Amino acid sequence: MLKSRYKIKYKRILLKISGEALLGDKRYNIDPEIVNYIATEISEIHKLGVAVMIVIGGGNIIRGGSSSDNGIDRVTADYMGMLATVINALALQNAIEKLNITTRVLSAIEAPKIAEPFIKRRADRHLEKGRIVIFAGGTGNPYFSTDMAAALRASELNADVILKATKVDGVYSADPHKFEKARFYNSLTYLDVINKKLKVMDLTAISLCMENNIPIIVFNLLKKNALKNIVIGKKIGTIIASHEL
Repeated sequence: MLKSRYKIKYKRILLKISGEALLGDKRYNIDPEIVNYIATEISEIHKLGVAVMIVIGGGNIIRGGSSSDNGIDRVTADYMGMLATVINALALQNAIEKLNITTRVLSAIEAPKIAEPFIKRRADRHLEKGRIVIFAGGTGNPYFSTDMAAALRASELNADVILKATKVDGVYSADPHKFEKARFYNSLTYLDVINKKLKVMDLTAISLCMENNIPIIVFNLLKKNALKNIVIGKKIGTIIASHEL
């Protein structure tokens, strides 16, 4: 790990990546080019000495909620979604390790041949050794989203911030791809997100972040160096905190 010439604002981050982010231009599955791009962006902040934790979704393969709407038992569908996150975690691990960075996948559901079980002390130890930790399997429980898993792991492991990666520049009042006059928010409070019913993260995740005072920054992962700029303190995306900044 190189000594950084930058002043680091966020020294321990939780990066939340949706499964859909791995699609690239594909309609389903995983686009190797986008996974390699994400891995490179992550490697840049790792070089700065930032402790990196990642929670990844599985929506590019299967979404529990959508599958249950199609007739699959909700609990079964959610476990299927958890398994999809393990697949994505392994794909991202592979891409990061090609850059000569040591990673560990810790899963909330047991998969001993391919991932370690999630144990808080073990995760902390990996981070102390400079390893990137990827959390798979959501919370290990049905009915809880990977957003909730991100808020939970960030709380357990004392993350300075949750970085919510999206394909847009931050939080808008409506979908900016559909509504030209959608308003962009530079900053919001947790209660703003709840009261305005903004689709940033699910409400249980927002509530947990509010309870533990963990700021959330929503940003466009596809903009080169966005991750690096955030951790060195540049104003990128939308910040959600206890009060507007």
